[in-house]
Amino acid sequence: MRQAKYAWALLALSTIAVRAQDAVSVSRQVHQAPDKDGVYYAGPEVTTPRLLSTAYVTYPEGVPAKEVQGMTVLAMVIGANGIPAHIQVLHKHGEAFDQAAIAAVNHSTFEPGKLRDKPVPVWIDVRVVFRANRSQAVPQVLIAERDLPLPDESQFEANHHNPLSYTAPIPIHTVDADFADPFATHPYVQVAIVTVLVGEDGLPKEVRVKRGLGFGLDKEAEAAVWHYRFFPATRKGKPIAAGREIMVDFAKF
Repeated sequence: MRQAKYAWALLALSTIAVRAQDAVSVSRQVHQAPDKDGVYYAGPEVTTPRLLSTAYVTYPEGVPAKEVQGMTVLAMVIGANGIPAHIQVLHKHGEAFDQAAIAAVNHSTFEPGKLRDKPVPVWIDVRVVFRANRSQAVPQVLIAERDLPLPDESQFEANHHNPLSYTAPIPIHTVDADFADPFATHPYVQVAIVTVLVGEDGLPKEVRVKRGLGFGLDKEAEAAVWHYRFFPATRKGKPIAAGREIMVDFAKF
């Protein structure tokens, strides 16, 4: 999982205002913001970069067939010019395979993500799956981390527009959990239920698995939720610490 800071993690707090009747008003002027390095995540206002032309990945020579099958997952920034940068290996398969995947990405062409029709740098993940039959391996864009819309005023109102006295934490940035084994198949439920205590600042303070999946995936689910960001719970219009359950999706690698 990419270790990153989320600059707009606390944006939700700046949108809280208390009306005369203690209702919460969400400013509609707040827009999706970049991280501290000026890079965005795909979300309600930012489109996902697309692969325009793909370089096929060359399998390394001299690798035994039993070692061929695997997967490399890369995190990178697609700049406003469509060029990949800051490439990181999230899931390693082996040095030769990982370098071949990076080389293919560097020779591929991307359409940059856009914010209000203006190209902007955007984080994406790219996977390259290597199969035992040595079929063509190509980079594929993944979105496993994303910004979500800020809540609107209707989520703080009961019937007849009366303000709610309490609202639960609302996710505004989510991260898919990683599969421990990219080729493992799990025939049952593909989500885990995790409880999280969200602080007044919208950051997770405690994370515990309530219903796990086994297969070594429970720790992956916990790790993902530590990277969530929330619009905090409110009581009478003021942010408070509160818990909620999260259904954690696993990255479709």
